[in-house]
Amino acid sequence: MGESGGRLVLAATPMGDIGDASQRLRSALATAEVVAAEDTRRTRALAKALDIEITGRVLSFYDHVESARIPVLLSEIEAGRTVLLVTDAGMPSVSDPGYRMVTACIERELPITCLPGPSAVTTALALSGLPVERFCFDGFAPRKPGHRRQWLSTLIDQPRTVVFFESPHRLAATLADAAEVLGSRRAAVCRELTKTYEEVVRGTLGELAEWAAAGVRGEITVVVEGAQPISADPADLVAAVEDLVADGMRLKDACARVTTGIAGVTRRELYDAVLAARAR
Repeated sequence: MGESGGRLVLAATPMGDIGDASQRLRSALATAEVVAAEDTRRTRALAKALDIEITGRVLSFYDHVESARIPVLLSEIEAGRTVLLVTDAGMPSVSDPGYRMVTACIERELPITCLPGPSAVTTALALSGLPVERFCFDGFAPRKPGHRRQWLSTLIDQPRTVVFFESPHRLAATLADAAEVLGSRRAAVCRELTKTYEEVVRGTLGELAEWAAAGVRGEITVVVEGAQPISADPADLVAAVEDLVADGMRLKDACARVTTGIAGVTRRELYDAVLAARAR
């Protein structure tokens, strides 16, 4: 750890309801020597709504200026000052600026801490009604249709619940592509979380695509259930393995590929079943 006395503080801000602002966030806004804000106007508006006066220096910290700002902020921390990093809503570095600043502090062994708070990811998971013991977050869905379908294809065998962000004007197309690639999986579209017009719509991907076709507004978080494990007998999978081997894949690799997402059959069991079938 650095011994300057300075530190970087990441702070989650309300997604909509001002009541979600923590006491620690209020205190940090009022006392930090430097406030690095994704949008300085929104941060000043937040402080005003909280009846707090920001006494420190306020700097903009968004995607296009992030690289230029990092050396400035590092110098402030090394000089013994507290730098508070906030984004427009939710947790910094989660699809928002912050990651590069954190890694820069780590490289210089400067102290970092985090003030936890609102997150669209965990809020949507809790409201989705889907299994959330294991999940993955994929940021924003790709914009271009081809890239989006390629990304969706990587989720075919993904057993974990998937969370991602999407813009309202691309939501219908993304859900339609998801229904075609992933089938009738259950999903939830969470709109305007914590705000006055919060809405959570649940159903299959196809049902949600039809619903979204009429038009959707607001900030969107989508939750999709993971691939369901398929039970099978090893003997029933031998032909699939042999097809892969015929195409040039090694037997062990083919067994690993075929058993992906299949419950109750190990690679070794399938390997032995293939050898047994060949010996007949």
